[in-house]
Amino acid sequence: MMRKAYDQQLEALHSDLIEMGALCEAAIACAAKALLEGDAVLRDRAIALEREIDLADRDIEQLCVRLLLHQQPMASDLRHVTAAQKMITDMERIGDQAQDIAELSEFMQGSSVKSDSDIADMARGASKMVTESIDAFVRKDLSKARDVIAYDTVVDDLFTKIKRELAEILQRDSGLAEDCLDLLMIAKYFERIGDHAENIAEAVVYYLTGRRDVDALESLGLEPAE
Repeated sequence: MMRKAYDQQLEALHSDLIEMGALCEAAIACAAKALLEGDAVLRDRAIALEREIDLADRDIEQLCVRLLLHQQPMASDLRHVTAAQKMITDMERIGDQAQDIAELSEFMQGSSVKSDSDIADMARGASKMVTESIDAFVRKDLSKARDVIAYDTVVDDLFTKIKRELAEILQRDSGLAEDCLDLLMIAKYFERIGDHAENIAEAVVYYLTGRRDVDALESLGLEPAE
């Protein structure tokens, strides 16, 4: 009976993590569209979603504490809870950064700097990482988690490219300095979102395998732990 109740709590934890991930995906989508399309409604929605993400973070953390304190989890269950705690920390920060992007987007309306940079590609890349890291967790897909970790290099390279583009824009027109600074901050937030998505993928790897080094695991011909 106790095990059944515990399994139900683990299922609730799994569902809550999926719901929190969906909130993060929505927050990034709203923030990115607010930036690229100047949509004030979506800007406000991204800010509101950040508050929902904070509440989900609190609720899931409380559930994790109950599971750890009131039960005696097996190794695989312990990994589940530990990975969940790591994931919600990164998802909460993703929500914060989506809010930051949404707030800065108000100052970028009508700016030519957006179209002269690769910020749209960077927004798509960071969003892709978040979506696929959550999907890797939902599907228990080790390969997809590894792909997310590898894709962080793409987002990092886009950030470097945008810095160069903004430097070139400033050389042409110093009057765009404020717009360039705002867009550089936005690019940095997208880069951080990619880092947090990578962390989520790494937590998924740990949850599935009990190890943090996927390549080392596969080189030994081992399968994910049950």
